[in-house]
Amino acid sequence: MSRLPLIGVTTCSRQIGLHAYHISGDKYSRAVATAAKGLPVLLPSLADLLPPSDILDALDGILFTGSPSNVEPFHYQGPPSAPGTAHDPARDATTLPLIRAAVEAGIPVLGICRGFQEMNVAFGGSLHQKVHEVGTFIDHREDDTQAVDVQYGPAHAVHIQSGGVLAGLGLPQLIEVNSIHSQGIERLAPGLRAEAVAPDGLIEAISVPEGKAFALGVQWHPEWEVSSNPRYLAIFQAFGDACRARATQRDADASNNA
Repeated sequence: MSRLPLIGVTTCSRQIGLHAYHISGDKYSRAVATAAKGLPVLLPSLADLLPPSDILDALDGILFTGSPSNVEPFHYQGPPSAPGTAHDPARDATTLPLIRAAVEAGIPVLGICRGFQEMNVAFGGSLHQKVHEVGTFIDHREDDTQAVDVQYGPAHAVHIQSGGVLAGLGLPQLIEVNSIHSQGIERLAPGLRAEAVAPDGLIEAISVPEGKAFALGVQWHPEWEVSSNPRYLAIFQAFGDACRARATQRDADASNNA
């Protein structure tokens, strides 16, 4: 019987009381376990201790999660953030080089929300820090006065672009997604492909066409109640299949070298 693929799940660094923690939302690990059918492995934001090569050698895929924090704008030559903006320098130092290294090594990657934005920044793109203030886009933020299931409910449609990863999963041209973000792609990074676009023109999903393995980022949150949403489930199943393929290849290589 084949083993479960080991799927890294990125974490945020957080000070809680007197102690430092590495944390990740429960929904991400649950989606990896239930929808991707993998073993979630939490990855601490310890770039000074764990170089990308050491992390990648142990994994069959990586999920780059969402977060309350934003990528620090100096990473994409953006203006300083507004006062009070949450940042996570330790996460930036870990995830940005890790994304590039994972794609180059052919390790399956799925980026969600902040993880989607990290993908764009990692490959040289830039971000709108406040999409709702640009003037050409709708307000993509959730209503935080509502219950969580309302906040994560369908918010707007996205147009799936033909010939890409999402279209290849059998998704229709138009799907409804949730919308829980204030930042968004300003300049698409060289070498990335727009996979889905909101009605206001904001890019909502990206892929790496020249990548050696599955490499997809989505601005929405497909991990939310993934098992009951066939559009979201298709994304995690494809990611899990790619991770299983890598696990099988890694095990075969190890056996041949034994």
